[in-house]
Amino acid sequence: MTVHATAGQLADARAARAAIRAGLSEPTSGVAVGLTQANLISVPADWAFETLLFAQRNTKPCPVLEVIEQGEVESQLAPGSDIRTDIGRYRIWRDGELAEEVTDATAAWAEHPDLVSFLIGCSFTFEAGLVQGGIPIRHQELGRNVPMYRTNVPCVPAGRLSGEMVVSMRPIAADRVADAVQISGRTPAVHGAPVHIGDPASLGVVDLARPDFGDAPEMRDGEVPVFWACGVTPQAAIMASKPPFAITHAPGYMFITDVPDAEYLV
Repeated sequence: MTVHATAGQLADARAARAAIRAGLSEPTSGVAVGLTQANLISVPADWAFETLLFAQRNTKPCPVLEVIEQGEVESQLAPGSDIRTDIGRYRIWRDGELAEEVTDATAAWAEHPDLVSFLIGCSFTFEAGLVQGGIPIRHQELGRNVPMYRTNVPCVPAGRLSGEMVVSMRPIAADRVADAVQISGRTPAVHGAPVHIGDPASLGVVDLARPDFGDAPEMRDGEVPVFWACGVTPQAAIMASKPPFAITHAPGYMFITDVPDAEYLV
């Protein structure tokens, strides 16, 4: 059954996107609570099929919420939006290298008017459920970005695209880990349950204090590191596969939709 946003939620989402379009550039965890946020990857049309196939073969880290057709910039998940301006920070990739970060991607978009864009589910969506369940989100409490790590877990390749999974990590009290698994597992369209609990080294993560993306975590006594598949995975694929051009969000700076998180509950 379709779940519609309330008038208050829509006002919050539109206000958040308007502020971002006006220049606000901050991580979006906890912003417009109750509404789904999304990762972005935009590629030239001749890479679009492989990107979609990569996502379909790796649904845990790359759950596709929407494909925005070639040359279009408005998301149907947020009528009136503009994906060139409504994300707080963008990354411009050239030949697999991060060329620059910008707060407005309009000029970069103009270089490739044939871009096809993919909005991919984000773990920020289930954070509201964790908080409602009495499980605090440390990076929100500290005003930081969520820590994210490249792993040694290979994704299933698709044509020219390949790479390893990226994960996000949240410290969870040991006696609440099972609850966190159950709550996040109700949202498979936005990564769902964790992919690993406990030992970072088993994922190839050498030092929790040095994430590849985001800010360093603060672990406290009695807490366990819990890892979820992350929608930054396509950026790792860009680095590994070196397409000539791509635009993504900067990790932690998401696209805010008008769709309630409850729409993706099972």
